[in-house]
Amino acid sequence: MAATSARTLKLLSIFGIGATLTAEELATRLGTSVRTVRRDIDMLRELGYEIEAVRGAGGGYRLGRATRLPPVVFDEDQAVAAAVALQTVPAVLSGIRENSARALATLRQAMPARSRVHAEAFTVSAARNYWEFPAAPIDAEIVRVIGGAISRQHIVRADYAGEDEPTTLTLEPHDLVVWAARWYLVAFQPDADQWRAMRIDRLEPRMPTGRTFDRRDVPHGDPVAFVMSTYDRGDTPAEWPCRGSALVALPAHVVARFAPGGSTVEHVTDSSCRLTLGAWSWAGVAGLLLTFDADLTSIEPAELRQALRSLHTRVDEGLRRST
Repeated sequence: MAATSARTLKLLSIFGIGATLTAEELATRLGTSVRTVRRDIDMLRELGYEIEAVRGAGGGYRLGRATRLPPVVFDEDQAVAAAVALQTVPAVLSGIRENSARALATLRQAMPARSRVHAEAFTVSAARNYWEFPAAPIDAEIVRVIGGAISRQHIVRADYAGEDEPTTLTLEPHDLVVWAARWYLVAFQPDADQWRAMRIDRLEPRMPTGRTFDRRDVPHGDPVAFVMSTYDRGDTPAEWPCRGSALVALPAHVVARFAPGGSTVEHVTDSSCRLTLGAWSWAGVAGLLLTFDADLTSIEPAELRQALRSLHTRVDEGLRRST
């Protein structure tokens, strides 16, 4: 009976994501038979949960829209995910540390004892790793405002701090993407008839317009792929003890995808771009440039050129001693 109750609880948590799943898909997730899944669905219905049967292509079972889940329905894996997420979110959002701590405490109190044990087993402290090139956490309120506009499909008016003087833009916000510890908005700019990938920390939303828009197809079919392959996404060079640049014999969209956080990519030709980046030493900057495995020219400053010569000498000497 205990196993049956645990399985039914997990089934309810699966329905909680809002997806429509076939009996076969549910059986695979639960590690049981289709017959058992249907029996568990009947049990949930007897308990008052509205489980809808959706017929036709793409059909299956889903939780009815009017159904209210219990306050907390987590299996062990979900409890761990929630605990880790709430403890690490202050690393990317500012002004949310106290709220996330209170949310975690409330969540733990509402969890069944078994789930609570798994959640409390994870105490996480986020620390900077110099290879991650993180950005400073951004204001959670800005994310809330823009996220709400995306959800409601409302056009946004926002001040944008570009490379020149600030400008006011009219945007159709589609998606938020977090990449390399930086928040980006994927939006369509109707007056310029173009898609933009923009740093959220350079946007200052104005009062909501209330005007709605119809979603469009995001370039590449994926907002993440669009952000990663867009070189003109509002990035600025991070503050490092050493910072240099070089002309890289690769297209800008390729370098933009693999450039470390805190670097900038400038389009020069269809087959070359200027990459500006920093590190804690000139040897570090040189090493990062070499990871692109492409010809480098127009290398600046002189300290970076000297670091590349030194690395060349060291590698040659190491190879000579190894033969």
